[in-house]
Amino acid sequence: MSLSQPRRSALSEQIIAALRGQITTGEWPVGSRIPTEPELVEQLGVARNTVREAVRALAHNGLLDIRQGSGTYVVATSELAGVMHRRFADADPQHIAELRSTLESTAAGLAAERRTEKDLKQLHAQWLRREEAWESGDTEAFVTADATFHLAVVAAAHNDVMTAMYADLGEVLRDWLRADIGAELTPDTYMDHARLLDAIRAGDREAAAAAAATYPLMCRPGRFTSPAGE
Repeated sequence: MSLSQPRRSALSEQIIAALRGQITTGEWPVGSRIPTEPELVEQLGVARNTVREAVRALAHNGLLDIRQGSGTYVVATSELAGVMHRRFADADPQHIAELRSTLESTAAGLAAERRTEKDLKQLHAQWLRREEAWESGDTEAFVTADATFHLAVVAAAHNDVMTAMYADLGEVLRDWLRADIGAELTPDTYMDHARLLDAIRAGDREAAAAAAATYPLMCRPGRFTSPAGE
């Protein structure tokens, strides 16, 4: 990944773009710790100050979080995602649940109409990963798997604007799910998503939309009011 040596300003932008690319492609997923400064210097073949400047720029833009004594972590996949995360960090959890319900219901209905065979294979694979993560008892693995499954549902709607918006809200929604399920996975927080997957596979728009709308409002009994007494 060594780079040529253009003038300093262009080089800085080049390094920022290279690091951003590691984030946006998922090479460095949200929540992961990026390589140390010496490791990045070696990988990129540039001076330490250039790497430090690039990391600080991405931290300023909300993609990275520099934690003294611990390292630097990915907290968002884009500048807008970083802004969203900061803007809604203290939002009412019920409002986040209602937003998620609205977005996912619309997307699931469209996905039932527009999904391709490739989409169905991807959805099934992500659903299996979600089930495996639940069985493992690893809360963070489950949060990641659940978020990835729901993003796949939105992507199957084939609406680029909706998919981008949902992805930018990703860390906000993951924070909500972490808080909702708590430190441990327990039976009362499990939601079976087979019904949603089956409705999308069957092309049943109404059933898919209804299933997706219900899940965010029903995770923890008593925390939110579920629709129509469900």
